Amino acid sequence: MAISSAGVGSNLDINSIITQLMSVEQQPLVALAKKEASFQAKLTAVGTLKGALSSFQSATRALADPAKFQSMRTTAADATIVSASGSATAVPGTYSLEVTKLAQAQKLATAGQANSNTAIGNGTLTFDFGTIGNVPPGTFNSTTGQYTGASFTSSGSGTKTVTIDATNNSLSGIRDAINKAKIGVTATIVNDGGTSPYRLVLTENSTGKASSMKISVTGDAALSSLLAHDPSNDTGQALKETMAAQNAEFTVDGIAVSKSTNSVNDVIPGVTLNLLKTNSGSATTVTVATDTSAVMGNVGLFVKAYNDVTQTLKDLSAYNATTKQAAVLNGDASVRNIQAQIRNLLNTTISGGAGAFTDLSQIGVTIQKDGKMAVDNTKLQAAMDSSFKDVAAMFSAVGKASDSLVSYSGSTSSTKSGAYALNITQLATKGTSVGGAAIGSLTIDATNDALDVKLDGVTASISLTQKTYASNAELAAEIQSKINGVANFVASGSVVSVTESAGVLTLTSSRYGSASNISITGGTGKDNVVGATPTNTPGVDVAGTINGSAGAGSGQILTGATGNDAEGLKIVISGGALGARGTINYSQGYAYQFAGLTDQILGTTGAITSRTEGINSSLKSIAQQKERIGVQLAAVEKRYRAQFTALDTAISSMNKTSAFLTQQLGILNKQAAG
Repeated sequence: MAISSAGVGSNLDINSIITQLMSVEQQPLVALAKKEASFQAKLTAVGTLKGALSSFQSATRALADPAKFQSMRTTAADATIVSASGSATAVPGTYSLEVTKLAQAQKLATAGQANSNTAIGNGTLTFDFGTIGNVPPGTFNSTTGQYTGASFTSSGSGTKTVTIDATNNSLSGIRDAINKAKIGVTATIVNDGGTSPYRLVLTENSTGKASSMKISVTGDAALSSLLAHDPSNDTGQALKETMAAQNAEFTVDGIAVSKSTNSVNDVIPGVTLNLLKTNSGSATTVTVATDTSAVMGNVGLFVKAYNDVTQTLKDLSAYNATTKQAAVLNGDASVRNIQAQIRNLLNTTISGGAGAFTDLSQIGVTIQKDGKMAVDNTKLQAAMDSSFKDVAAMFSAVGKASDSLVSYSGSTSSTKSGAYALNITQLATKGTSVGGAAIGSLTIDATNDALDVKLDGVTASISLTQKTYASNAELAAEIQSKINGVANFVASGSVVSVTESAGVLTLTSSRYGSASNISITGGTGKDNVVGATPTNTPGVDVAGTINGSAGAGSGQILTGATGNDAEGLKIVISGGALGARGTINYSQGYAYQFAGLTDQILGTTGAITSRTEGINSSLKSIAQQKERIGVQLAAVEKRYRAQFTALDTAISSMNKTSAFLTQQLGILNKQAAG
């Protein structure tokens, strides 16, 4: 009969014996568990360090950005008169402001219509924008809203067209068509309560006296009678001007200024003035000062983040001699390397000469005995008040040119600090096209109204307004207006200026560099406006050397070539002479360098990633070892159980034999005794 329970046949506690044997066999697993716990603790510690470094990285990036040091605080004594804001180029000072007129947009109203949904007529509306002049000696009748003896000069900003057909030829349809065309004019309908109450009101979206409207109409007579409007034609003004286009007129420090908008950014350099109302006879003041508060706050965050990283590194790598306890990352090579890199960076002075300061202690930021950073806000504020740009050079990457027509534009991580000599061999130019002959005729008709234009590599065709122009300048303005109104040119950011001298046209692209070009390539009007053989000259890029090595030119920007210390240094050459142009001093401030260091440490190939991957690899290896040992232990336990089951069976059999023999001997003894 088989034994159904281990130990029953032998009275041995086999389960207990096997459990004790297996506890010995499992010692390698216990050792691996301790090792695994150690690696898990290190992984957590590396995560804590990564968090501290990430916070430090954010703080350094905030200070490394040069834009953080370019904020100006601009305030107005009377905020109801003007609001103001300043950029990096603003110069601290106080300015006196007196506003006599605010800029306003022109408004035109049509004659009243009995119904806004009745068809009027089909045709094409062409809007041109310019200045109404010669008033006086011409006059404006405020009752009729029309001019007598006035002139109209196109601004050359581009004509716009709106098609009116059977789908939109009512007053409301014309309104919707104008608004849908997005030509810079807003159309509305006003009900004046009269017998023919519906009036179409056109409002120019731009303010300023150069934004008055001239509307030409081709098509049905009824449409022309309603909307044709030429302020220079005493009998050709179908609309009533209810508000004249007007410039803002004001004085700054007693100097008279006239601007087309109420938002003005080119009167006080670097300052934008938003004029709100007039204050004739009672000037207010606008004060421009460096905004240091944001920088002060960012420096505080930088100091705190640095101290947090320093403390984290110290805590994770410490050793307590009293308790003889070592921190989780004590002796870790990665931690030691990170600590050394941070200390070495702080022990290096700022070079390059872009700023007057070379050490953080000069602006009130010092390292204490415990290794932490502290900031003297009073000293820092004093440094910013006296030389804000030099403080910027202590934290961000900046460049300073000795030539006023040379400016620093940017750099890359490959650019080294230093003073770089600049030599210019070619200035950037704009593409031009100069007519080969004077304008042939000022009369533009169906035989010479078409021009094919190539501007900055983009081609388009334009049609000039058919009429007899009063002067060469007027026709030049028409050509400029039509070219600049082409949608493809607008989309690519291309703009042209057209001027004339003795009837010869010069077309100039607004861009600089080899991508800049302009030419009249064909069309029925080509020979009339630029002659048979115009001179087309493409623009060229700036050329020169930075520290003796040829730079790469793109427009007005010269970039340091690959493979030298100035690699990636971008310099803008705005003009000036050829030859030696002084030096560019380039410095990398502490925050910029720390930002680069933390980017490297936290990057995909950096110390933190490598250490994390190493620990995870070890944990994976331990898991694999545990799995293999588990399989082995299962086999060992199975073997033990098989062996002890066999032993149990053998002992049970022996016990039975022993009992039988004992019984038989007892019988024999009884027989012998009887």
